Amino acid sequence: MKMPKNNVYTVSRLNGEVRQLLEGELGKVWLEAEISNFSAPSSGHWYLTLKDNYAQVRAAMFKGRNRAVTFRPANGQQVLVKGAISVYEPRGDYQLIIDSMLPAGDGLLAQQYEALKMKLAAEGLFTADTKRPLPDNIQRIGVITSSTGAAIRDVLHVLQRRDPSIEVIIYPSQVQGEHADKSLCHAIMQANDRMEVDVLLLTRGGGSLEDLWSFNSEALAHTIYNSALPVVSAVGHEVDTTISDYVADLRAPTPSAAAELLSQDALSKADKLKMAMTRLKQGWQHYGLKQAQRFSQLRHRLERQDPKRRLQQYEQRFDELQLRLGAALTSKLHQMERRQQSLHARLNQVSPSHQLALASSRLSHQNQRLQSAMQARLNSAEKSLQYAAHQLETVSPLATLSRGYSITLDAEGKVLHSAQDVRTGDRLTTKLVDGEVSSTVV
Repeated sequence: MKMPKNNVYTVSRLNGEVRQLLEGELGKVWLEAEISNFSAPSSGHWYLTLKDNYAQVRAAMFKGRNRAVTFRPANGQQVLVKGAISVYEPRGDYQLIIDSMLPAGDGLLAQQYEALKMKLAAEGLFTADTKRPLPDNIQRIGVITSSTGAAIRDVLHVLQRRDPSIEVIIYPSQVQGEHADKSLCHAIMQANDRMEVDVLLLTRGGGSLEDLWSFNSEALAHTIYNSALPVVSAVGHEVDTTISDYVADLRAPTPSAAAELLSQDALSKADKLKMAMTRLKQGWQHYGLKQAQRFSQLRHRLERQDPKRRLQQYEQRFDELQLRLGAALTSKLHQMERRQQSLHARLNQVSPSHQLALASSRLSHQNQRLQSAMQARLNSAEKSLQYAAHQLETVSPLATLSRGYSITLDAEGKVLHSAQDVRTGDRLTTKLVDGEVSSTVV
């Protein structure tokens, strides 16, 4: 089999191209999941696993991003995250690089809100060119809101104070609940069918994101956009912003502020300037939104080629090696501790003091054995000596002499055994028990 020459990958090249492919094709994704295996090493990065009942995926959120998170993630917590799919090349694991993280409840609404806003902006519903100016001389205002809410009371109070001549026609509608957006759409279409007012005011008081959710409806946005009558949106407090605010011809921060705008003197230069500034601000917001979209696209393209992504890979690898090094050092220290204890025990066994104690004990024991052996040897030698002395005494000439016998020696000192051994004239010596007697043979 012939080996191909131009299409042989290394593992590093394969993982690198897979990473670029995933990052280029999928882009940013939203993911709702449960956190597990959360860790935050000293580098400031976060590493975690995102899972549901059937699958899981590794994820990382680097310190430049996680500083914007307003809560501390914990294992078991449901979150909504936005990020890019990537590959951790040293292990070949695909993972999610997280850009933003929100608690699952509010985060889902916020994600839906952002997604709808991006979609409608792309369709051109927010462009300044489609915004219609308000009539110069407003005589009749149509108010679309709850007939029993605080917003209608505020609007009527301001209009009565500023310009009592303005007529108000109320188009009652639900402003909160499951079918509120349909009710609002119906009221706008009803006002357009009647064409009895100069401008429509879509309003309600403040509330949570969930309370204001009916004003973030795609159907309501298209109804406002297609309205023949100019629409002013004044929903919630000044900090609240809804889809209806973006698509309306003019946004007011509060119901009272909307009434102020609609009851202004058309000939007042200051009021005209204020309106122009409001429209300019709104146009700037729309332009900023469009530029933000463009910037997001360019940033995503840049991130795919950004060396920082490679640096993040190395930082993640460094954190992993740091954790492994810590575990290895701990294991090595425990091993050295056990070895030190073993060596200490062996040292005690071979230490001079221990050896001296053993030698002293052995010396004492050997001394006792030596004393016993010497005493036994002396006793045995004494008995042998006594026996030998007894035997010697038995055959001793002195013993013979003591019994009355004598020993005769010739001149040369030899013992005479027979009378035939002497001649006349030989000089003899006779030993007795108490002395000697010299004699001459005659």
